[in-house]
Amino acid sequence: MGPAISRQPPFQAASLPVKLNSVPISFCLLLTLAQQPGVLKTPDVDLATFVYGPPGTTTPVIVANGGPGLSHIYMVQNDVWTRLAKSRQIVFYDQRGTGKSTRLAPNASQEMTAQIADLEAVRAKFGFEKFSLVGDSYGGFLAMAYAAAHPEHIEKLILSDSPPPDMKKMSRVLSQVFPDISTDRGSTPDEQMRHHFRMLFYSEENRDAYLAGAKDLGYNPQVGAQVSRSAANLDLTPELPRFKFPTLVITGRYDMNVAPVNAWNIYKAIPGAKFVVFEKSGHLPSYEEPDKYVEVVNAFLNGR
Repeated sequence: MGPAISRQPPFQAASLPVKLNSVPISFCLLLTLAQQPGVLKTPDVDLATFVYGPPGTTTPVIVANGGPGLSHIYMVQNDVWTRLAKSRQIVFYDQRGTGKSTRLAPNASQEMTAQIADLEAVRAKFGFEKFSLVGDSYGGFLAMAYAAAHPEHIEKLILSDSPPPDMKKMSRVLSQVFPDISTDRGSTPDEQMRHHFRMLFYSEENRDAYLAGAKDLGYNPQVGAQVSRSAANLDLTPELPRFKFPTLVITGRYDMNVAPVNAWNIYKAIPGAKFVVFEKSGHLPSYEEPDKYVEVVNAFLNGR
């Protein structure tokens, strides 16, 4: 999910066939591993929520996906999250205006304050006094903004291939590494996203498998543009040294969309943070190195 102020489309995808343990299955089957979508009604939007795993004694997790302008679907293209949910409850939700959260009030805001309020509403719905927050790609920016506004609810924070706390200082090298692809934008939003996704992977095999399954990328450029404009006006840099909760910063070594230096700078800014590089990944380490991703995230959440 390419974070947002660039005019290149963000990083996310909706897809159909996926791989579980290297065996292709349909996306519909993957959804059966989660509960049926729930609906959280707020004055602005009906938020769709997706729950993996039953309530338990371990700290629950909420995941903020990337984009902006896309749903959570791109994150569940393999069994990483069902494996992680074996020992904890994990909640995804579609951000306002995306996926199944498209019932919006007229003139509903896309400002970051509204995005934070939606995440807080999800937390309150499930009664999580404390939870661990995962932010993937653009979702990392939203996660930092939420953690700054509501540190009292954060048990642990994971930032996976996140943009920097100031979008204007984003470092990305897509146009330098992929000059032939980055200039071919396509004529439709779906074509634009497919071109963008071609630049997100370390492995050509992983890229081709992912795109073969992603029949409908579901990109909503209007929502993406509105959220991007809001994020561009924020600088969360002063907030990071105030984070007192354990934080894990993840990056793919070959992430050209959100270059690893962004993750490194976040890691250096948050006291006591941990930094993990996935050496055979681009922007999607949870897809390209799923076993290591599960191991690293489980170890962090379990306090090891």
